[in-house]
Amino acid sequence: MSSAQGANPGTEKEDPLAQPDSSFNTLPGWTWVGCYGGYYLTADQLDEAGFEHGFFTRRWQGRGPDELATYLSCGVSVHRPQQVHGNVVLEASAAAAAPWPDADGLVSDRGGQSLWVCGADCTPVLIADPKSGHVAACHAGWRGVASRILPAAIARLEQRGACREQLIVALGPAVSGERYQVEQSVALQVGEALAAEPRSLEELQRQAVIDPDPEQGHCRLDIRQAAVQQLKAEGIDQTRISTCPLCTVAEPSLFHSWRRDQVKAVQWSGIVGQAAI
Repeated sequence: MSSAQGANPGTEKEDPLAQPDSSFNTLPGWTWVGCYGGYYLTADQLDEAGFEHGFFTRRWQGRGPDELATYLSCGVSVHRPQQVHGNVVLEASAAAAAPWPDADGLVSDRGGQSLWVCGADCTPVLIADPKSGHVAACHAGWRGVASRILPAAIARLEQRGACREQLIVALGPAVSGERYQVEQSVALQVGEALAAEPRSLEELQRQAVIDPDPEQGHCRLDIRQAAVQQLKAEGIDQTRISTCPLCTVAEPSLFHSWRRDQVKAVQWSGIVGQAAI
């Protein structure tokens, strides 16, 4: 859907979704699902495992999780946190009504729950365990990755009977490394959280987590690649991780972006647990 995927969504005239599915549904491992409410994005691995989920776009502006959940499944409860760019992961039952608890991740604790997170450039991460049917949803910006929110979610899922080697993970649309300038000190904080031993800037560059930046003391951070490295260090095989290539900054007709617009607006991502109880 980015220019590399055969679409240029710069204006409504160039709307990537205003054409036949065969012209834009070309992302390997990902599928745009059309319904009477609009289009949302799904990860094929989650879909094939039977987990209802969706990464929604700015086209759904004004419709929150209570309404969006009805496009994924019928009769599910809705759970969402008040995101604070931290590493707290709660059981979904603790986030069932306003006032929403401060957290950046949720894990299902019974069947029939839909878990939601929102963002404008940070990575929405949906995790599912085919064995137990339990799921997690995390908001993972650089602070979340640096404070190890994904390992915290995995640990919570294991408490529910999940097997980490069988987890399926989908990293949704987020700011790309090419468009995400950060101070080198930020990259080093992220590097400290990716494995048992802190990663140097040179090591991070070798792993494609960062690229050089012309401005002294800065670099370009690929926050999704950082998340992938963290997940691999936690025992998740890369073949079970789906990374969406779409950049929120580069796709103004599809996604809100704080980096691009400096406006507080978000898109939602959610997943429905399949646990029996």
